[in-house]
Amino acid sequence: MSGSVAVIGGGVIGLSVARRAAQAGLSVTVHRGADRGASWVAGGMLAPHSEGWPGEERLLRLGLDSLRLWREGFLDGLDPALVTARESLVVAVDRADVADLRTVADWLSQQGHPVVWESAARDVEPLLAQGIRHGFRAPTELAVDNRAVVAALAADCERRGVRWAAPVSDVSDAAGDTVVIANGIDAPALWPGLQVRPVKGEVLRLRWRKGCMPLLDKVVRARVHGRQVYLVPRADGVVVGATQYEHGRDTAPVVSGVRDLLDDACAVLPALGEYELAECAAGLRPMTPDNLPIVRRLDERTVAATGHGRSGFLLAPWTAERVVSELLPVGVKS
Repeated sequence: MSGSVAVIGGGVIGLSVARRAAQAGLSVTVHRGADRGASWVAGGMLAPHSEGWPGEERLLRLGLDSLRLWREGFLDGLDPALVTARESLVVAVDRADVADLRTVADWLSQQGHPVVWESAARDVEPLLAQGIRHGFRAPTELAVDNRAVVAALAADCERRGVRWAAPVSDVSDAAGDTVVIANGIDAPALWPGLQVRPVKGEVLRLRWRKGCMPLLDKVVRARVHGRQVYLVPRADGVVVGATQYEHGRDTAPVVSGVRDLLDDACAVLPALGEYELAECAAGLRPMTPDNLPIVRRLDERTVAATGHGRSGFLLAPWTAERVVSELLPVGVKS
């Protein structure tokens, strides 16, 4: 294949696009800076079922398509240990939370994606608080170590000849015949009119200590008095997230957000109270008005791959395939 591609953005979306383009035989340059961005502050859940909500049918379909790609080859050549969990358990704390959860489960079933309802959730996860009974399992969902995935994708890009370059402030300065805008919340600065805005989310990392209860082996998501919390396994502990609110480009964790996450996490798994509070961080998700990503051609030279919101890791393989299909001539597959 002849032709060169410049990918602007070095997060999970940009690196996934760059890797797929290199696999297809294209010459690829990634423009990236030192800012770790939203990919660094993420849970790494690949969870279209447990993230689903009535009215978001299209996002569910995209998520399921992309989860299939994760399972059918996206991880080829990468360390299998990047996967930290192979099932999600979604539970509810009070009656109102149970009603919300039942709404989601019924909606999924109506979409043809039934989940496994549980009325004895502690039989599935004994670490749950004693009062928690109801929930559902999503057996096909996965979770990955977000930071390790980004590092692995970058290393694989290098093995495939992808070059690195400094960030650009104008699309015309990008080093490629085709340019892919994949820099999250900064995309509108390169292409005014892209409706992407930053939405803040705090995430905590809790580290296992000697004498504590054992580590989780599945993702546990919960509704706690109307709030949502997720607990995602890591090799040394658990990631707890995530708040969601609009506060410009502020990335400082605040007391109220951290307090709510800790309170809710311990309400679901009391044993977490003995873990070490290893890190508090906040990231900025690139959200769109309809919560759907913007992955499409903008003009003859430029393709957008941004606006993935809370689903960046989940939708990375789908985005890479969609973008590369725009870059290759009709009828060419690789």
